[in-house]
Amino acid sequence: MHEMSVALAVVDQVERAARSGGAVRVESVRLEVGELAGVVPDALAFCFELACAGTVLEGAELITRSVPGTARCGACADVWDVGMPPQLICPACGDAAADLISGRELRIAEVRWTDVEAEADPDATQARIREPIPEESRACAE
Repeated sequence: MHEMSVALAVVDQVERAARSGGAVRVESVRLEVGELAGVVPDALAFCFELACAGTVLEGAELITRSVPGTARCGACADVWDVGMPPQLICPACGDAAADLISGRELRIAEVRWTDVEAEADPDATQARIREPIPEESRACAE
């Protein structure tokens, strides 16, 4: 189950970013997960909860957005949803020279946290939002 390694990487990267931003608690993490990324959302949610234990993310909500797989035909430029299992033959002309446009993403899109200032003053602005976290997004995708 590689979802645990994905969850651990996300938690590590978000925790580092949140702590450097003065976070005392992470409220939510939003991930974009491509349908071709090979990640099972329910398994990831389970692993995320386990990985958060004892960190600034403990109790954080994981929000995942599925990104459909799409391809573009090299011959006729038609674009289509590839589905699962992926259909990589162009439905318009039958050519097999398709380029995947989307569907392999695994990206941290947004993190919401409460910082020291907001924790001390309940009337302060709501949770801070940070989106995206560039270096974390790249590391998750690798």
